[in-house]
Amino acid sequence: MTFGLETPANADTAPKFNAVRNFNVSAFRAETFDFDNDTTGNAAAQHSEQQPGLVHRSVKRILEDQKGIYRSPFEPSHLKYDAIFLAGTAAFLVTDRRIENNLPGGHYQFYSDSSNIAIGGLAATLGGVWLYGIKGDHPHARETGELELETLVNTFLVYTPMQFIAARQRPGEGNGHGDFLRHSMINTSFPGGHAMFTWAMATVVAHEYSQPWVRVLNYSAAFTVTLTRFLARDHWASDMWVGTGLGLGIGTFTFHQHCDQDLSSSCKRHYARISKRNTKSKLDYAPGSPQWNAELKNNYASGRPISQ
Repeated sequence: MTFGLETPANADTAPKFNAVRNFNVSAFRAETFDFDNDTTGNAAAQHSEQQPGLVHRSVKRILEDQKGIYRSPFEPSHLKYDAIFLAGTAAFLVTDRRIENNLPGGHYQFYSDSSNIAIGGLAATLGGVWLYGIKGDHPHARETGELELETLVNTFLVYTPMQFIAARQRPGEGNGHGDFLRHSMINTSFPGGHAMFTWAMATVVAHEYSQPWVRVLNYSAAFTVTLTRFLARDHWASDMWVGTGLGLGIGTFTFHQHCDQDLSSSCKRHYARISKRNTKSKLDYAPGSPQWNAELKNNYASGRPISQ
């Protein structure tokens, strides 16, 4: 059986044209086939209209990152890290003044200079890696530089509102107790900005290049910045703890969101874990599994369908 329009038996046969015989390629101008040679710029304009601008795409990507960063602590797989982070924060807040009173005195300028050298060296190295990736055909170095910039933007957008909200006094300011909601400027004590930005940068590099010596160098630089800023009495212990934790979290999140599996073994392992977890979840709720049977039993009486 055929479905379609049938030609009536008495219908006249359509006239045939000898199109092949009358077709002459030489009758066409050369520009007809030169699609890439658009001297009027119409093709470029149409392409520009179809593709969003760089600024628009960058802003959209950063906003998506921010949404993910603020939602990340509430994911079930992160709850154990949340507990460690919150417990440490509470412990340091309680003991901040006692720790501060037992720090060694003097050498404040030496600590401050050491911190500046460590963070300047790390920033210069990462800038060199980015330029190396841009100038040559080095996609891994280019991705590292781009993710570093994006990580710094994400860190700044978290750091700035926290500074305004916390408004904590630094050691030596006010009554010396590190009170919150007392500072009227952005350059406040909580969280530790140098620690936050340095650990965020170091984390991205440690994920991009997972060789042990690279991780040791980067994390050592971040630890040096954190320790020396603390010994210089710029921050309380809880400030540095929170700054370190947030820097690690933001750097890890940004890397995992945008890394290329073909460039980094750490990225490949991350996506392999996600794939394994998703596969296990599907198997757990496959028809005939204990979870599937339990859900079927619970939903049978109410008439609700089992989730697929």
